[in-house]
Amino acid sequence: MKSVLWHALTYFVAGTLGALLGALFNVFIHRVPVCGDSVDFHRKVVGLSYFSTGEVCREGDAHFSTHYPVVECLTALLWIALLVWQGGLTVVLPFDLLFVSAISALIFIDAEHMILPNAITYPGILLAFLARILVPHLAGPAHFDDLPQLLTFFPGLPVWVVSLIGAAIGALAGGGSLWLMGFLWEKLRGVEAMGFGDVKMMFMVGAFLGWRLTILTILLGAFTGSIAGVIVMLRRGSRNLQMMLPFGIFLGIGSIVSLLLGSRIIAWYASQFR
Repeated sequence: MKSVLWHALTYFVAGTLGALLGALFNVFIHRVPVCGDSVDFHRKVVGLSYFSTGEVCREGDAHFSTHYPVVECLTALLWIALLVWQGGLTVVLPFDLLFVSAISALIFIDAEHMILPNAITYPGILLAFLARILVPHLAGPAHFDDLPQLLTFFPGLPVWVVSLIGAAIGALAGGGSLWLMGFLWEKLRGVEAMGFGDVKMMFMVGAFLGWRLTILTILLGAFTGSIAGVIVMLRRGSRNLQMMLPFGIFLGIGSIVSLLLGSRIIAWYASQFR
């Protein structure tokens, strides 16, 4: 009984903290571009002020959209999902929570403004390399999908050095491959196909997840992005293949799926060829 209550309390706290973080996302995503002024603390908690006042600015006429509390609920669910995925409180949980939180913020900002700000991607890259140094000592090399295999190629090097090598390979696989695809597409078609924000985002994702999960992230992002593009074209009645879609949304979703389920997906795929 105590164990059940403890788990329930843990999930409740994680969900609450996630919702509060989602409220903070709303402050940066919605309030700053709309209002440009300071907001009382209780109004920053969007889910509360939405139901109590229905307004986002003290001076303006802008009102909350119903998707404001959706941001908070999704962030809360992600925090709970990470807690379940890790089997409870662990020493490396904060790193994964920070990573998912950064990705979530990028998804929401890209959806709203079609930008991926350096204020998130640069610290995210530093977080990824810091995690690569510390996590193998806290939780063992198996926490990173690529590290056990890399250790067989560099048997004489310290684990943290091999982990950093894996981060560099992952960053190049993510950001480097996107930059190369965008560069070649622009040279061949004369049209910019990839924003540099996507490249920096995938440097962060690649350094944190490693090359295998990063490739899976790109594949999932391309797949879901293609489906979304087809749906948008059908709804608009247009066949313009150069419509601007914020690709960071789909890369972000792919990276979260890869973090939670990527190793299982890769293992299942490999088993089909045995």
